Amino acid sequence: MTPRHWAAVTLVVLLGALAAFAAAKVPWHRAPAPRADQLDALRQLPAEQVARARAFHAELRPGRYTAMAIGLVAALVLGLTPLGASLVELAGRPFGDHWLARAVLGGLLVVVVTEVLTLPIAIWRHTVVVRYGISTQSWGGWGVDLLKSYGVGLVLGGAVLAGFFTVTHFAPRWWWAFGAAGVAGLVVLLSFVLPVLVEPIFNRFTPMPPGPLRTELLALAERDGVPVKDVLVADASRRTRAVNAYVSGLGPTRRIVVYDTMLTEATPDEVVSVAAHELGHAKDNDVLTGTVTGALGAAAAVIALYLLGSWGALLRLAGVDSIAEPRAIGLLLAVTTVAGLVAGPAQAFVSRRVEARADTHALDLTGDPATFEAMQRRLGTVNLSDPDPPHWEHAMFASHPSTVQRMAAARAYARAGR
Repeated sequence: MTPRHWAAVTLVVLLGALAAFAAAKVPWHRAPAPRADQLDALRQLPAEQVARARAFHAELRPGRYTAMAIGLVAALVLGLTPLGASLVELAGRPFGDHWLARAVLGGLLVVVVTEVLTLPIAIWRHTVVVRYGISTQSWGGWGVDLLKSYGVGLVLGGAVLAGFFTVTHFAPRWWWAFGAAGVAGLVVLLSFVLPVLVEPIFNRFTPMPPGPLRTELLALAERDGVPVKDVLVADASRRTRAVNAYVSGLGPTRRIVVYDTMLTEATPDEVVSVAAHELGHAKDNDVLTGTVTGALGAAAAVIALYLLGSWGALLRLAGVDSIAEPRAIGLLLAVTTVAGLVAGPAQAFVSRRVEARADTHALDLTGDPATFEAMQRRLGTVNLSDPDPPHWEHAMFASHPSTVQRMAAARAYARAGR
C-alpha cells in the first residue's frame, strides 16, 4: 500500500479507538435535572442577583461573538488566500528563506496577526469585568498577564511548529505517521508538566497553613482513595474576586488548590464541597481520560491534515504546493479554526456530562446536598454566572451544568435520600 492508503487505514483505526474509548469513559446517560426543578431553583435566587448576572453577560456577549467572528474571518483570509503564505515568506526572508525560519517565525507571525486583531476586544472585555467587580487587576497587571500568556504561547507554539515542520522536511512521505505519534506524545507530556511549570507563572502557590480545613481536605482525599501531595492556596485575589478550587496534576504532582478568595468568601463546608467535586474528577480519572482522548484526537487530526493535502483546489486558494510546507501555515490555521468551531459543541456536551458526574461524586462523598446547593448559589453570585443562560448558548458553549441545573440536582439527591 502507498503511504496515503496507510494513512487512511490508520485514521479509521484511530477514530474507531477514539469512539470506543469515549463510549466507555464518558457518562453519556447523565441528563440534567427536570426543567420544573430548575425553574423552582431559579425562583429561589434573589431577583437582583439574577438581573445583575444577566446584565453582565449581556454586555460581554457582543464582544465574545465579535471576537469569534474576527478570528474565523482572519483565519480564512490567511488560509484561503495567498496572504498567509506571503507573511510566512516575509518572516523567513531575513534568514535566507530557510525552511525552519519560515516554519517558526512565519507561523508565529500568522498567529500574532490574529491576536492583534482581537486585542481591542480583549481590552474592552477587561473594562467590563472591572466595572462589574469581577477583576481586581490594574491595567498594568492585566498587561503583564497578557504578555505572560503570549510568552507561554510563543514558546509552546514555536516548539510545535519546529517539531512538525522538521518531520515534514525530513520525512516528506511518512510525516503523517511520525507527526501523529509526536503530537500524541506531546499531549500526554503537557498533561503532566503544564500544571507544574505554567501555573506558577500566573499565580503564587503557598501551602495551606495547618488547621481544621487543611486536615479535613486531606482526610477527604484519603477517604476518597485519591492521594494528593499537598493542599495549596493560590493568590487569585490579585487579579479576580471569583472563587474556585481544583485538583491539579497527575500522580505524584496531584495537589488540591484553593483560591484565597474562596477562603474569605465561602464557609469551610462549602470549600470541602467544591474539593469533593474536584476529587471526583481525580477519582474517575477524568484528566487521564481527557489526555487519552486528546492524544487520539490530535493524532487523528494530523493524519486528516495529511489526507486533506491532496485537495488541489484548497492548495491553489492558499497559493501553496503542499500542506506540509511552512508557507501553508495559514491554511493549517484556517482548517484547525473551522474544525475547532465545529467540534466545540460536542466537546462542551461531553464536558457537562463529566462535570455532572463529579457533582454526584461530591454529593456521595460529603452526604451534604444542602451545602452543595449553597455553594452553587455562592459560586453563581460571586462569579456572576448566569444561573439559567439561553438554551442554545448553553448547549453550544457551556462546559458545566448551569447553576439552576446543579441546584436542582442537589435537591433531587436530597429527595432520593441517598
